[in-house]
Amino acid sequence: MRPATRVSNRQPVLRFLIGAAASVIFVAGIKAASPIAVPFLMAIFVAVIATPVFLALQRHGVPSWLALLILVLGLVVIVLGLVGVVSTSVTDFTRNLPQYQERLQVQLQGTVAWFEGKGIDVPEELKAITINPQAAMRFVGNMLASIGSLLSSSFLILLIVVFFLLEVAILPSKVRDLEGLSEETIKYVGRIVEDIRHYVALKTVMSLLTGGLVMGFAMVMQIDYPILLGLMAFLLNYVPTIGSIIAAVPAVMLAVVQHGVSHGLYTALGYVLINVGISNWLEPKVLGRGLGLSPFVIIISMFFWGWVLGPVGMLLSVPLTMAIKIGLEAGPETRWIAVLMGSPVLGTDKAGAAKAGSSPASVKEQTCSDREVPDTTS
Repeated sequence: MRPATRVSNRQPVLRFLIGAAASVIFVAGIKAASPIAVPFLMAIFVAVIATPVFLALQRHGVPSWLALLILVLGLVVIVLGLVGVVSTSVTDFTRNLPQYQERLQVQLQGTVAWFEGKGIDVPEELKAITINPQAAMRFVGNMLASIGSLLSSSFLILLIVVFFLLEVAILPSKVRDLEGLSEETIKYVGRIVEDIRHYVALKTVMSLLTGGLVMGFAMVMQIDYPILLGLMAFLLNYVPTIGSIIAAVPAVMLAVVQHGVSHGLYTALGYVLINVGISNWLEPKVLGRGLGLSPFVIIISMFFWGWVLGPVGMLLSVPLTMAIKIGLEAGPETRWIAVLMGSPVLGTDKAGAAKAGSSPASVKEQTCSDREVPDTTS
């Protein structure tokens, strides 16, 4: 009996090691296939946002083919509009670059003169600094390359979105017809999908609000390219923690170049007020009790998915990590990992539920937000 007991004790460890090895292989495969995986994930992200609109049109009596046509035309208009805004802004920036260079040089000399007027010695190396526009031109070139990449993959993304939306109406019946799936499992999967869709939809609304406020603020402050700055704020608002900081850097630099250092400080203050008001006050109220992820996990996931998938991975880091965490909650042997990934309050609740022998579905019901999550499979 003793050897058998030893083997049974080793089984959980072996299963964990096999699972860890499989995860490493899976991540390596995704990273190697990122040129294919990134458009696919972006398409799923867009489809998740478009699905509620598609279903709402159907509920109002619009035929499926017409609802799909409306959404596709809307997406095409949005993509062309974004590409047009970015292309125009890049062209204008390239044309105005010599003026920006001259203004920066004047401001640098003025700063040196101010320090010398205060009796502070400025090293000769700093006095001899000249503004080189080549770095900015490299940035413009990279942006143009990104636009080309977006145009080349936009058709593929749109095609995946169309087929995804075509499957939305019949997917629940397909899932119910699968053998070996209990009703509890089907409801649990539906709850996972609804949680992610809820987060993505509300985060999109918050990002639109952030982008609109930033665009209006840039117009009031008379900063160049307000539409582009608003677009950057909208996109980078999906990136947790550092996204808002990255979005503020170009606006502050433009304000300094155009109007001086004091204007740049006012611009930075405006960005802080907008992001604190939305991210720290309004967003928690709208999203409910939270994402169920600890801040440390959110930061790590952002860098991890950024490493695997590039900038798109940083954009999608929270939804991807939420899906993994909820999936880990389903298994008794992996639930402890989900507990470690959770926020302190949610982690405590889940641990208590796990100790009490709760099923995955009941654990999820205890840890989801206070809202009632509808069953997407009905």
